[in-house]
Amino acid sequence: MKHLLTAAAFSLIALPAMAEEKPELTVYTYDSFISEWGPGPAVEKAFEAICDCDLKLVAAGDGASLLGRVRLEGKRSEADVVLGLDANLVAQARETGLFVPHGQDLPESSVPGGWEDDTFAAYDWGYFAFVYDETRLENPPTSFDDLLNAPDDVTIVIQDPRTSTPGLGLLLWVKHVYGDEADEVWAKLAPRIVTVTKGWWEAYSAFLEGEAMMALSYTTSPAYHVIAEEDGTKRAAAFSDGHYMQIEVAGKLAATDQPELADQFLAFMAGEEFQTIIPTTNWMYPAYGTGADLPEAFSDLVTPETSLIFKPEDTPAIREEALAGWLEALSK
Repeated sequence: MKHLLTAAAFSLIALPAMAEEKPELTVYTYDSFISEWGPGPAVEKAFEAICDCDLKLVAAGDGASLLGRVRLEGKRSEADVVLGLDANLVAQARETGLFVPHGQDLPESSVPGGWEDDTFAAYDWGYFAFVYDETRLENPPTSFDDLLNAPDDVTIVIQDPRTSTPGLGLLLWVKHVYGDEADEVWAKLAPRIVTVTKGWWEAYSAFLEGEAMMALSYTTSPAYHVIAEEDGTKRAAAFSDGHYMQIEVAGKLAATDQPELADQFLAFMAGEEFQTIIPTTNWMYPAYGTGADLPEAFSDLVTPETSLIFKPEDTPAIREEALAGWLEALSK
């Protein structure tokens, strides 16, 4: 009887503990992704409904900071998947040797120009743009030259290209438009820069609080204000130079102890449920599908006549050259 009671007591203790032991998938991503208004909560709920696991989304800084953290942690990283790098960081990420091919049979991408990579899977895309408030700025610049020659009170807030993917996107945007003259452009642009922030959210918040006339963001940012706030005063300035494109990607780490779950997450990421979450939470275009079900507010957004982007394999060398000129201009 005593042995039976002991066994029964043990089972009562052990069963709840065993029930709680679900496998955990850790995904490093950027801060805004896991915010209460970002995609994170909906993605977590949807994936956990099918994976019988615990999805742990960890904020690890903006895109470039994400890569820096993974590099620092190396094979000791707790992450299984990194979500939030972009095409401009793919070559550097591949060189670390920390990522492995995803092995997924992904659907054809709807990214302009396409996206195919055996290691880094796209999940959304968009165009960088300077966003302004039309009640404060009646005549926004229509090109970089316009911005350089605008009245002195037309100020901007931008992100650091060493830590932020939008900041890196702007660095490459200027380089794409001006080539060897990019350093001179930064020297002329520097007096307009109110502040340089570590990540996107800090810069956009500063703009919303009135610290600058414009903020580097996306052509899709005004859709947030229309849908979430019923505010149509925020606009993206359309530049005749063209707009630099961002393609955001995710990759599986070689050191993951949950390779099957990581594969399942990447497949889920390319699926309809994840992709329909993106437009009205991450405020970007989905990387798969026709986009036919986008909210009406997306039909009024700036559609660049020219898409600009460097080949991923060329960006490391271009970045180093452009960054040197950027640092010199902003240090004066």
